Amino acid sequence: MLRKQLHDSKGFTLIELLIVVVIIGILAAIAIPQFASTKEKAYDASAKSDVRNMMAGQEAHFSNNNSYWSGSVSAATDGGTADMGGDIFRASPNVAVTATSATNGYTITGKHTASGASWCTDTTPSGNSNVKKC
Repeated sequence: MLRKQLHDSKGFTLIELLIVVVIIGILAAIAIPQFASTKEKAYDASAKSDVRNMMAGQEAHFSNNNSYWSGSVSAATDGGTADMGGDIFRASPNVAVTATSATNGYTITGKHTASGASWCTDTTPSGNSNVKKC
């Protein structure tokens, strides 16, 4: 009876377990670089979003004060803030945004601290108001 139980035991062999471990390792080797790329894209999207939001804030400031606001919002872990003449602008965490006014427009630059890319827009007549890499 005991001998029959030893021969009827069920389970995985060492080779089967090693094959599963190798497959998991291959999948992890593929997924980790993709994850790093996705994080970089998320950081850039955050900076681009803040540049667009600052554009809306600039237009609101202009309608109230008949001038564009100049200033910067420093990168803070909880999101920096700026008082734009009564309107409060809050940047995303770790994003620095700088606005420079001109007589007939403004330029805005935004950058996430963990990204190598800066994003900007220029609404002056010689500029391009689309948010682009600069």
